[in-house]
Amino acid sequence: MTADSSALPVFEAAALTDPLPLAQALIRRPSITPADEGALDVLQAALEALGFSCTRLPFGEGDERVDNLYARLGTAAPNFCFAGHTDVVPVGQGWTLDPFAAEVKDGILYGRGASDMKGAIAAFVAAVARARADWADGAPGGSLSLLITGDEEGPAVNGTRKMLDWLRQTGETIDHCLVGEPTNPGRLGEMMKIGRRGSLNGVVTVHGSQGHVAYPHLADNPLPRLMRMMSALIEKPLDAGTAHFQPSNLEVTTIDVGNPATNVIPGKATARFNIRFNDLHTGERLTAWAREKLEVIDEGGDHDLDIRISGESFLTPPGLLSDLVSGACEAVLGTRPELSTSGGTSDARFIKDLCPVVEFGMVGRSMHKSDENVAVADLEALTEVYRRIVSGYFAASRG
Repeated sequence: MTADSSALPVFEAAALTDPLPLAQALIRRPSITPADEGALDVLQAALEALGFSCTRLPFGEGDERVDNLYARLGTAAPNFCFAGHTDVVPVGQGWTLDPFAAEVKDGILYGRGASDMKGAIAAFVAAVARARADWADGAPGGSLSLLITGDEEGPAVNGTRKMLDWLRQTGETIDHCLVGEPTNPGRLGEMMKIGRRGSLNGVVTVHGSQGHVAYPHLADNPLPRLMRMMSALIEKPLDAGTAHFQPSNLEVTTIDVGNPATNVIPGKATARFNIRFNDLHTGERLTAWAREKLEVIDEGGDHDLDIRISGESFLTPPGLLSDLVSGACEAVLGTRPELSTSGGTSDARFIKDLCPVVEFGMVGRSMHKSDENVAVADLEALTEVYRRIVSGYFAASRG
């Protein structure tokens, strides 16, 4: 793993209209979550060159400490926010190029974070740099802000959630938000996210009594009970989906016994499951459903159920935000994106409690993979899409 450890780049506002140099500068900082390695310093320098007021928001202690950045241009309402993250996943194996060199080969920019999501951050900054030329005194007729965390790819404890708490405590208002996650499966302009499914993780531990397989009457095998319990959870679909959501889905992800012997009945067995659920459910109601279901099947047996909800489902109904993204995509790319709620979770699951939010960013085909990359042409196109979104937002607020 290598990185550019040179001094902080010097940015001039006029040069920031090109997203490529900033994308490269960000990629060259190996900000593997939760480390920052100067990535936010690079971004802050670029934003300050455009007139943004920047506030750093570190949260956590020791190895769990995470740095975050909130930047704002203007003081008036409405406040349009771009949210994202500078942390990246570990490099892994199989790279043919230095993951932090940010090389361009045959019109393709390579590097960890190019797709998810340093490229989108650079595109948004470039879009603002271009839009400034259309505004009197370089002001948008409202406010622009960026909410950038270093904890999206990690536990998501000391990042966006705590930043949102800080916004509330300081009276900082965000009216609408665009998250720059890589939402497009194969080509730019295919898809935006107007919501996300919720995610629930469950761990079932069934307790029995260890014994010899030849003397089962002297033991209590937990495995048959556990298998009946898992079968009960998956026997019927949770629902048939809704207008904007796929059917909710429960997957058993592992069953573990840890028994190396062939002649021993185990004393304990554990299973894990995940539910990705739509807006017909809440985490609380699904927790109650699972507990009741397992109690009935286990018939008073000894088991534990631990459930953690990493996010609730949400939907931003089609309207202002989705219309702005669709119109910008049609103008720049000649296509209107699908309005989707598919995929995993993102920090939009926290932001939706503050304001309406949608997601639109790079092509995600190579995210988290070796040789992660984006087309330089897509960087340019996304910049123009973002510029139209920003300009259209403030034009609509004036109208």
